[in-house]
Amino acid sequence: MKWTQEQTDGTLAAGLAQRYRISPLLGTILARRGVTGPEQLRFYLSPELSSLHNPFLFNDMEVFCDRIAHAVENHEKVFIFGDRDVDGITSTVLLKTELESLGLECAYSLPESDAPYGVSREGIDRAAAWGAGLLITVDCGISCLDEIAYAGTLGLDTMVLDHHLSGDSLPQALCIINPKVEGCGYPFAHLAACGVVAKCIWALRLAQTPLYCQTFVLLHLVRRDNVIVVDAAKLENLVVVNRVTEEVLPGLTPAESSRVLNFIGSSDPVMVLDGDYEKDLLREAFGKNLEINLIDLRERFEQAMPVVRNSTLFSLSQRSKTSRYCDDSSELDTLIAMFGAYWRIKHPELGSDFESILDLVAMGTISDLMPLEDENRVLVRLGLQSIEKGNRPSLVPFIIRQGLAGKHLCSTDIGWKLAPCINAAGRLGSPAIAAEMLLATSQQDADAGAAKLISLNNERKRISENVWEKLLPQARRSFESFGTKMVLIRDDSVPRGIAGVMANRLMKQFHAPAIVITATEAGMCSGSMRSFGEMNTRDFLMRYSELFDDFGGHKYAGGFSIKSGNTDELMARISEDVEFLDCPEEEDQTLVVDAVLSPGELKPELIKIVELFEPYGEGNPPLLFLARRARIEQIEIVRSQKGQDNHLKFTISHGDYRWPAIWWSSSTLAKDFNEGDLVDVAFNLGRNSFRNQETLQLSVKGVERSV
Repeated sequence: MKWTQEQTDGTLAAGLAQRYRISPLLGTILARRGVTGPEQLRFYLSPELSSLHNPFLFNDMEVFCDRIAHAVENHEKVFIFGDRDVDGITSTVLLKTELESLGLECAYSLPESDAPYGVSREGIDRAAAWGAGLLITVDCGISCLDEIAYAGTLGLDTMVLDHHLSGDSLPQALCIINPKVEGCGYPFAHLAACGVVAKCIWALRLAQTPLYCQTFVLLHLVRRDNVIVVDAAKLENLVVVNRVTEEVLPGLTPAESSRVLNFIGSSDPVMVLDGDYEKDLLREAFGKNLEINLIDLRERFEQAMPVVRNSTLFSLSQRSKTSRYCDDSSELDTLIAMFGAYWRIKHPELGSDFESILDLVAMGTISDLMPLEDENRVLVRLGLQSIEKGNRPSLVPFIIRQGLAGKHLCSTDIGWKLAPCINAAGRLGSPAIAAEMLLATSQQDADAGAAKLISLNNERKRISENVWEKLLPQARRSFESFGTKMVLIRDDSVPRGIAGVMANRLMKQFHAPAIVITATEAGMCSGSMRSFGEMNTRDFLMRYSELFDDFGGHKYAGGFSIKSGNTDELMARISEDVEFLDCPEEEDQTLVVDAVLSPGELKPELIKIVELFEPYGEGNPPLLFLARRARIEQIEIVRSQKGQDNHLKFTISHGDYRWPAIWWSSSTLAKDFNEGDLVDVAFNLGRNSFRNQETLQLSVKGVERSV
């Protein structure tokens, strides 16, 4: 195994360390990973609720809130269409729970057995027969044009909450909340569906406060030499919708011609931090006869935020995170941030209480392989903390059964211990079992649901292994016939629920895009595709869209429905096209090291830097360190429980510390190293829990003799 290290601008790294008061090592790692902009850094150094984007940046969010308010007022029934995977299940549970808290009667549908993905006419008919007045899709809907149009003919409104890529046309829905829709207004495209639902929930909660659809003006004046700078911003739903800055020479700018005063107008409340100070400056700027009604926020702010006491806006701005993570922030920006913080404290449902629902958002985001960047870092980090706190009683028995109670949780715990069990319910055609566990109101029901999920996951593993053994010979033949560029299998014995699992496993086995097609209902088939690198799955499927009844997905995961009679043509056309396809090439196996550690840097405190970069996952791999000339103090082979994939266990010293280390599936290399050898070792640092004891451990990725 070889490793390399990206070149880093030392001046940039040192500048980050100085500006953000962090260690030189942390500054170097951030610079090496390209995390250098103030906005980027905020999601690493201050992953807090205040860092999240405002949901009302979605153009259709007010339409969503108003339609829900109408449903509440008119006692309408709401029917939710979700999906069978973790993201779809958690999205459904989150939305159902929130709507019911508003007094709405809700029912939901998740694809059972071999039912197709998305919204069906049969499902719409069931919803109409049940008496629904409003349909909401979560984690689906963006490609269900005909079905949503059909719902309209029945007099049903549909609102689409999705995150999948859309086609050339959008459904005729009342509103579409989807960050991947061009022109939606939202600044971050990679929310999972559960993240989209969480945004809608926060917006619904704000809609219950006096803030909703009200315009507030925040104002601040600063004297600079002989000029008074007047800065004003208009906020709606805590979003800055307009802003004006004006430099005024006292006594020379008539009030009637002032841009700021015309901007303020006379109808909206004008809020400041210190009323007397701001009024004196206004009169100095525009004349003593100026009359303007200012609302002083100081007393309210001081009661909610003690840090405000005896502090000017200037001093608060010097210490604020707003100025820390914005190159051109002003004192008004600090006031705007404080205004938002005040309302989150005054209304805990927008702040601390909202954090408690992020447990399911973390699970859905991690399991759907969303990039852990931007606000996804905040949603997942806070969500993991919510799981640790046991904020959702229905989840606690599941956590206990999976051995995670009392443990510091990371994204790996979700991806390996929790998500597979929830996914298993959907893959085996019973996603409602997972949904009902999460919706359970008694510990007994929650524990019974957890037991069912774990049992289903064990069954899913058994089925998957049997199917894998059957598919592997077919896959080898397909791989060769497609010139080692792709794997394409049609096998009707594959359960639809694990076709995606098989496609993913085949992709990894052959390092090539993989498609698995299986029969579903009479005359129909379902296909799952997985890819990687620069190959866009949805773009690939678009080539054959006329053959599909429906298709969609993400960049690396897609699916389609197709008539059985069209599968031969599909396979033939792909076979003809494959030699011209730009398929991913073999990945470079060279390890990319984040930092070479001196003996003084490899110490227990390093875990703080490691956990600062959590959550790890898509787009954010675990930090990889390199220690040169470390000494192997002990080495032994650890045999796995199944007698396969034996491991190497080390004790390694570097500097003042001796470290336990494990090198997974590497026992065949034991002969290459001896106790006392000096080696260069590449590793991740993490926590190892065993028998309720937690220790720091190196997870070795590569070892070479030192030169």
